Amino acid sequence: MTTLPESLSGKLVTPGDGRYAMLRSTYTTRHSPAGVLLPRTPRQVVDAVRYARERGLPLAVRSGGHGLAGTSSNDGGLVIDLSAVNRVEVLDARSRLVRVEAGARWAAVAETLAPYGLAISSGDHGNVGVGGLATGGGVGWLVRRFGLTIDRVRAVEVVLADGRLIRADAEHEPELFWVVRGAGAGAGIVVAFEIEAEEIRNVGLAQLAVEATPDGATVRQWAEHLAQAPRELSSAAVLFPHGRRTVMQITAVVAAESLRRARPLVEPLLAIGRLLDHRIDLVPYPAMVPTSHLHANVGQQASLTTNGLLTMDGAAARAVTRAAGGPRPALVQLRSVGGAVNDVAPAATAYPHRHQDTLAVGTVFPPQGGSALDAAWRGVAARSDGAYVNFESRPDRAAFDRIYPGETGRRVAELWRRYDPDGVFRSALLGGRRDRAASRSR
Repeated sequence: MTTLPESLSGKLVTPGDGRYAMLRSTYTTRHSPAGVLLPRTPRQVVDAVRYARERGLPLAVRSGGHGLAGTSSNDGGLVIDLSAVNRVEVLDARSRLVRVEAGARWAAVAETLAPYGLAISSGDHGNVGVGGLATGGGVGWLVRRFGLTIDRVRAVEVVLADGRLIRADAEHEPELFWVVRGAGAGAGIVVAFEIEAEEIRNVGLAQLAVEATPDGATVRQWAEHLAQAPRELSSAAVLFPHGRRTVMQITAVVAAESLRRARPLVEPLLAIGRLLDHRIDLVPYPAMVPTSHLHANVGQQASLTTNGLLTMDGAAARAVTRAAGGPRPALVQLRSVGGAVNDVAPAATAYPHRHQDTLAVGTVFPPQGGSALDAAWRGVAARSDGAYVNFESRPDRAAFDRIYPGETGRRVAELWRRYDPDGVFRSALLGGRRDRAASRSR
């Protein structure tokens, strides 16, 4: 019988333990794993992987934040929960090099870096975990100015399926370094990242609501303004029905230290539809991912989500608007990409989508299910030419081909097999069996 390593004594939570209810599930699903391991150091993660392999049980990995796919927990298997592997330290303030462990959440990262005048563009919610986001991509509030989170990763520490702890960067283990930036979940467990932060203390924050016209003109004008605006401007929007109207709620963030600089970049958005409400403020960057966002992930928001990356034109804008305002609507979220994201060569990382300007995300909630999501999303899907792993809650082979198309997909699959030949980190993204690798929560 497999014995729990001494280093993990007291760190295995099983049913009946008072901690189990807070650890069994993800943000979108409820599960019943046989046990949850809570390592506190990278070396203890090594011991956890070896223990899980010896037990021969299904394995899921959770980086500490919420996850849409639900694959960061399981039923009857083991979960390695990295939430206690969460140190954040500035290695070199002059070069802005920061070491962030995978179990930290971005609210804590922002709070730690703020006294240094530094920030990392990293998702749009403080409860998002570092590990999942920083291996999948990272579309944050400063994305057009500073690129994806993975574009600023300079080195990683990875626990492989065979129990080795490897440091990888552009010169050492370059293939591993390539795959963990965009497709990390299938190669191993990234336990720490060295990230080049940016000097920024405050941002301009505008929040407005407009009525979106059914012909898609409002959505198209939003995207057109972002495409031609200075890169300091990034934006996200939510489309939802309000009676017979569709409302577009827009958040615009300007990487600038003054309202004098921020206002001219935001003001054109006030004219893209009938203005319902607006305000603009200058706020510290941590206000964008505040510690008030932090909460337990106990399966409180059941949902199904899919997404598409696209270059917004009239047809795409109409499809997006119809998805939000049709007879069986989805909740539609839009995020600007482009800018610095598209400065990176498609083959430079395992995230190849370097020409689109918009990430569109569709979500439905019970009692609606997959058929309702597919029906609402059909028009958007037809106009998308890529997808983002962190907003796909039905990971299967078709999703893999959208997320990692063509040569990128072939290279990702080969590297997953190289670094995890026995399929320890399982995922549905490659269609099951040995070629599966566990998705970790965002």
